[in-house]
Amino acid sequence: MKIEKIVLRRMQLELKEPFQTSFGTQKEREFFIVEAYSKDHVGYGECVVNSRPLYSEETVKTAWHIAEDFLIPALYSKGEINHPDEVSEIFKPFRRNNMAKSAIEGAVWDLYAKENNISLAEALGGTKKQIEVGISIGIQESPEKLIETVEKYRSEGYKRMKIKIKPGTDIEMLSEVRKKYPNIAMMADGNSAYTLDDVELLKELDALNLTMIEQPLAHDDIIDHATLQAQIKTPVCLDESIHSLEDAKKAIKLGSCKIINIKIGRVGGLTEAKKIHDYCAEQNIPVWCGGMLESGIGRAHNIAITTLSNFTLPGDTAASSRYWAEDIINPEVVVTDGVIIVPDQPGIGYEPVVELLDKYTLELKEYENEALTV
Repeated sequence: MKIEKIVLRRMQLELKEPFQTSFGTQKEREFFIVEAYSKDHVGYGECVVNSRPLYSEETVKTAWHIAEDFLIPALYSKGEINHPDEVSEIFKPFRRNNMAKSAIEGAVWDLYAKENNISLAEALGGTKKQIEVGISIGIQESPEKLIETVEKYRSEGYKRMKIKIKPGTDIEMLSEVRKKYPNIAMMADGNSAYTLDDVELLKELDALNLTMIEQPLAHDDIIDHATLQAQIKTPVCLDESIHSLEDAKKAIKLGSCKIINIKIGRVGGLTEAKKIHDYCAEQNIPVWCGGMLESGIGRAHNIAITTLSNFTLPGDTAASSRYWAEDIINPEVVVTDGVIIVPDQPGIGYEPVVELLDKYTLELKEYENEALTV
């Protein structure tokens, strides 16, 4: 597979409504799309960064710089690529910058699947024809507003409610929802807002029969999470702490969690995500696919990875209409009764709409593979 050209598009989409977490409130999303061109096809990847380094150290500007000055030249220097798994090896000398790496690798995976006339899910070894999904609910102003939001998505059939929390907006809110809905699948997401000083408060979660609490402690921690997990019955799920297979191995060995959230961008791409999935399956640790407010392109990659067998918990891949008045793909991602039908067309299975890509593009740059013209 010869990549003749790569295009980076810096884009911005407005959220239908503000999304609040312990990091702050987000009203729009700036990110970039990667287009990888061969002679006959185009592969698409999405860089799931933000404009500010809050969830991770990467930003749109830093990821673009890494992609432009290091990753694309390294990819071109390899010449022909036989399989997308090679991309993570090519990028290995460059430390971290996982979201930049994932964006380019994702475009190569999509291109590879299209070149071989198979779906991305099939290329990854996935077998599911449909996937179950949940919904992520930002911090709400009152228990009443939270219950109203939960009811909206419950009526739409979503299989699990993930509720963002932070100190001062946690136990009371969750308790009111549980009182109203004794039997729904519900989890809390702390986004690193707590410390071990909050153990007694976090113990109160055990009475709420939560599926899990996601990343309650520091974003780079696995030690304190092990201490916490030993003191609470609610399963701890790690998110920000897991950037690689090695991180997952250490966390599982220490007993830091009972569940792992796999985000393709956070771990550096589909190849590493698959490795983490496979290892967790061997260790009987269930995984699920987290979300990063992706456009339809990133959402399509999430759908594909979720077709692997150990993604046994509903993920965060909601419908396009959950976040965007207008997504950039056709058809948009649709959820029916909490289920997404996995597309079987070649590649990601959703077609980016050129007119919409252009409409929301703030900056575009092309990188020709000069080695092919020599």
